[in-house]
Amino acid sequence: MSLKTFVKISTINNLSDARYCAGMYVNLMGFSLEENNGNYISPEKFKEITDWLSGLEYVAEFEASHPDKILEIVKAYPGIGYLEIQEEIHLKMLVNSSYGLILKCKVEEVEEIEDLIAKSSSYADFGVTLHLVSDTLELNELTTSKIKELATKCQVLLGFGIDASTIEEVLESTQVKGISLEGGDEIKPGLKDFDALADILEVLELDN
Repeated sequence: MSLKTFVKISTINNLSDARYCAGMYVNLMGFSLEENNGNYISPEKFKEITDWLSGLEYVAEFEASHPDKILEIVKAYPGIGYLEIQEEIHLKMLVNSSYGLILKCKVEEVEEIEDLIAKSSSYADFGVTLHLVSDTLELNELTTSKIKELATKCQVLLGFGIDASTIEEVLESTQVKGISLEGGDEIKPGLKDFDALADILEVLELDN
Protein backbone atom coordinates (compact mmCIF):
# COMPACT_ATOMS: atom_id res chain seq x y z
CA MET A 1 0.00 0.00 0.00
CA SER A 2 1.10 3.58 -0.64
CA LEU A 3 -0.31 7.07 -1.05
CA LYS A 4 -1.01 8.98 -4.28
CA THR A 5 1.22 11.85 -3.21
CA PHE A 6 4.03 12.78 -0.84
CA VAL A 7 2.66 13.49 2.66
CA LYS A 8 4.18 15.22 5.68
CA ILE A 9 2.42 15.08 9.04
CA SER A 10 3.40 17.93 11.36
CA THR A 11 3.33 18.38 15.15
CA ILE A 12 2.96 14.72 16.06
CA ASN A 13 2.83 14.45 19.84
CA ASN A 14 1.38 11.03 20.61
CA LEU A 15 1.97 7.42 19.70
CA SER A 16 -1.53 6.60 18.45
CA ASP A 17 -1.44 9.32 15.78
CA ALA A 18 2.12 8.39 14.86
CA ARG A 19 1.34 4.70 14.44
CA TYR A 20 -1.78 5.42 12.37
CA CYS A 21 0.10 7.79 10.03
CA ALA A 22 3.01 5.38 9.68
CA GLY A 23 0.53 2.64 8.86
CA MET A 24 -0.86 4.87 6.12
CA TYR A 25 2.66 5.17 4.66
CA VAL A 26 3.15 8.91 5.06
CA ASN A 27 6.62 10.06 4.02
CA LEU A 28 7.63 12.55 6.69
CA MET A 29 6.64 12.89 10.33
CA GLY A 30 7.38 16.16 12.10
CA PHE A 31 8.07 16.80 15.78
CA SER A 32 8.38 20.15 17.53
CA LEU A 33 11.71 20.33 19.34
CA GLU A 34 11.34 23.79 20.92
CA GLU A 35 10.58 23.54 24.61
CA ASN A 36 8.26 26.57 24.59
CA ASN A 37 5.98 24.94 22.00
CA GLY A 38 2.79 23.29 23.24
CA ASN A 39 3.56 20.22 21.13
CA TYR A 40 7.16 19.92 22.33
CA ILE A 41 8.58 16.39 22.21
CA SER A 42 11.46 15.53 24.52
CA PRO A 43 14.25 13.20 23.37
CA GLU A 44 12.79 10.50 25.59
CA LYS A 45 9.29 10.90 24.16
CA PHE A 46 10.69 10.99 20.61
CA LYS A 47 12.46 7.67 21.19
CA GLU A 48 9.37 6.19 22.81
CA ILE A 49 7.29 7.06 19.74
CA THR A 50 9.76 6.32 16.97
CA ASP A 51 10.81 2.96 18.41
CA TRP A 52 7.38 1.76 17.27
CA LEU A 53 7.70 3.13 13.74
CA SER A 54 9.45 2.20 10.52
CA GLY A 55 9.53 3.13 6.86
CA LEU A 56 9.39 6.93 7.12
CA GLU A 57 11.64 9.90 7.83
CA TYR A 58 11.53 12.39 10.68
CA VAL A 59 11.50 16.19 10.66
CA ALA A 60 12.67 18.44 13.50
CA GLU A 61 10.33 21.45 13.50
CA PHE A 62 11.47 24.87 14.73
CA GLU A 63 9.94 28.34 14.69
CA ALA A 64 12.62 30.79 15.72
CA SER A 65 15.62 28.95 17.19
CA HIS A 66 19.08 30.01 16.03
CA PRO A 67 20.76 27.49 13.68
CA ASP A 68 23.56 26.83 16.18
CA LYS A 69 20.98 25.87 18.80
CA ILE A 70 19.03 23.81 16.27
CA LEU A 71 22.08 21.74 15.37
CA GLU A 72 22.86 21.22 19.04
CA ILE A 73 19.30 20.16 19.90
CA VAL A 74 18.96 17.59 17.13
CA LYS A 75 22.01 15.69 18.37
CA ALA A 76 19.73 14.28 21.07
CA TYR A 77 17.24 12.99 18.48
CA PRO A 78 18.78 10.12 16.47
CA GLY A 79 16.98 9.50 13.22
CA ILE A 80 16.12 13.09 12.34
CA GLY A 81 16.62 13.57 8.60
CA TYR A 82 15.07 16.99 7.97
CA LEU A 83 14.97 20.40 9.61
CA GLU A 84 11.93 22.63 9.16
CA ILE A 85 12.45 26.29 10.00
CA GLN A 86 10.41 29.48 9.60
CA GLU A 87 13.18 32.07 9.51
CA GLU A 88 14.46 32.31 5.93
CA ILE A 89 17.59 34.13 7.05
CA HIS A 90 18.66 30.95 8.84
CA LEU A 91 18.75 28.87 5.66
CA LYS A 92 22.24 29.97 4.68
CA MET A 93 23.58 28.74 8.03
CA LEU A 94 22.04 25.29 7.56
CA VAL A 95 22.50 24.50 3.87
CA ASN A 96 25.81 22.76 4.50
CA SER A 97 24.44 20.58 7.28
CA SER A 98 23.67 16.92 6.64
CA TYR A 99 19.91 17.53 6.93
CA GLY A 100 17.24 18.09 4.33
CA LEU A 101 15.74 21.56 4.67
CA ILE A 102 12.10 22.66 4.70
CA LEU A 103 11.13 26.34 4.90
CA LYS A 104 7.66 26.87 6.34
CA CYS A 105 6.15 29.95 4.68
CA LYS A 106 2.97 31.63 5.89
CA VAL A 107 1.41 33.27 2.85
CA GLU A 108 -1.59 35.51 3.35
CA GLU A 109 -1.52 37.35 0.01
CA VAL A 110 -0.96 36.11 -3.54
CA GLU A 111 1.89 38.60 -3.80
CA GLU A 112 3.78 36.61 -1.18
CA ILE A 113 3.64 33.55 -3.43
CA GLU A 114 4.96 35.71 -6.25
CA ASP A 115 7.88 36.72 -4.01
CA LEU A 116 8.65 33.04 -3.46
CA ILE A 117 8.53 32.44 -7.22
CA ALA A 118 11.13 35.16 -7.70
CA LYS A 119 13.47 33.36 -5.28
CA SER A 120 12.55 29.83 -6.36
CA SER A 121 15.78 29.10 -8.25
CA SER A 122 17.85 29.57 -5.09
CA TYR A 123 15.53 27.24 -3.15
CA ALA A 124 15.92 24.64 -5.88
CA ASP A 125 19.70 25.07 -6.04
CA PHE A 126 20.04 24.37 -2.31
CA GLY A 127 17.43 21.61 -2.21
CA VAL A 128 15.03 23.56 0.00
CA THR A 129 11.41 22.42 0.08
CA LEU A 130 8.79 25.11 0.67
CA HIS A 131 5.93 24.29 3.05
CA LEU A 132 3.08 26.73 2.34
CA VAL A 133 0.53 27.51 5.04
CA SER A 134 -2.15 30.20 5.24
CA ASP A 135 -5.00 31.35 7.45
CA THR A 136 -6.62 33.51 4.79
CA LEU A 137 -5.87 32.35 1.24
CA GLU A 138 -8.33 30.20 -0.65
CA LEU A 139 -7.42 27.91 -3.51
CA ASN A 140 -9.14 29.93 -6.20
CA GLU A 141 -8.00 30.07 -9.82
CA LEU A 142 -5.38 32.77 -9.23
CA THR A 143 -3.89 31.24 -6.10
CA THR A 144 -3.80 27.80 -7.68
CA SER A 145 -2.05 29.08 -10.79
CA LYS A 146 0.62 30.83 -8.71
CA ILE A 147 1.21 27.74 -6.60
CA LYS A 148 1.53 25.68 -9.77
CA GLU A 149 4.08 28.13 -11.17
CA LEU A 150 6.06 27.91 -7.93
CA ALA A 151 5.84 24.11 -7.91
CA THR A 152 7.38 23.92 -11.39
CA LYS A 153 10.45 25.75 -10.10
CA CYS A 154 11.07 24.15 -6.69
CA GLN A 155 9.61 21.54 -4.36
CA VAL A 156 6.40 22.60 -2.63
CA LEU A 157 4.32 21.02 0.12
CA LEU A 158 0.82 22.48 0.31
CA GLY A 159 -0.46 22.95 3.85
CA PHE A 160 -3.76 24.76 3.36
CA GLY A 161 -7.00 24.48 1.39
CA ILE A 162 -6.96 20.71 1.75
CA ASP A 163 -10.18 18.73 2.02
CA ALA A 164 -10.96 15.07 1.42
CA SER A 165 -13.56 15.92 -1.21
CA THR A 166 -11.20 18.08 -3.32
CA ILE A 167 -7.70 16.80 -2.56
CA GLU A 168 -7.25 14.92 -5.85
CA GLU A 169 -8.35 17.94 -7.88
CA VAL A 170 -6.02 20.19 -5.86
CA LEU A 171 -3.05 17.90 -6.48
CA GLU A 172 -3.72 17.86 -10.21
CA SER A 173 -4.24 21.61 -10.52
CA THR A 174 -1.28 22.72 -8.39
CA GLN A 175 1.25 20.02 -9.34
CA VAL A 176 2.82 20.29 -5.88
CA LYS A 177 5.29 17.68 -4.63
CA GLY A 178 2.85 16.80 -1.87
CA ILE A 179 0.81 17.99 1.08
CA SER A 180 1.32 18.70 4.76
CA LEU A 181 -1.27 17.93 7.43
CA GLU A 182 -1.17 18.45 11.17
CA GLY A 183 -1.47 15.87 13.89
CA GLY A 184 -1.18 16.53 17.60
CA ASP A 185 -3.79 18.48 19.52
CA GLU A 186 -3.97 21.46 17.16
CA ILE A 187 -5.61 20.57 13.85
CA LYS A 188 -5.20 23.17 11.11
CA PRO A 189 -8.18 25.29 10.01
CA GLY A 190 -10.59 23.15 8.05
CA LEU A 191 -9.68 19.97 9.93
CA LYS A 192 -12.03 19.73 12.90
CA ASP A 193 -10.52 16.58 14.38
CA PHE A 194 -8.22 13.67 13.62
CA ASP A 195 -11.02 11.94 11.70
CA ALA A 196 -10.78 14.65 9.03
CA LEU A 197 -7.07 14.00 8.63
CA ALA A 198 -7.81 10.29 8.34
CA ASP A 199 -10.44 10.99 5.69
CA ILE A 200 -7.84 12.75 3.55
CA LEU A 201 -5.27 9.98 3.91
CA GLU A 202 -7.85 7.35 3.03
CA VAL A 203 -8.76 9.21 -0.16
CA LEU A 204 -5.07 9.19 -1.08
CA GLU A 205 -4.62 5.50 -0.35
CA LEU A 206 -3.49 3.26 -3.20
CA ASP A 207 -3.80 -0.50 -3.23
CA ASN A 208 -0.64 -1.96 -4.68
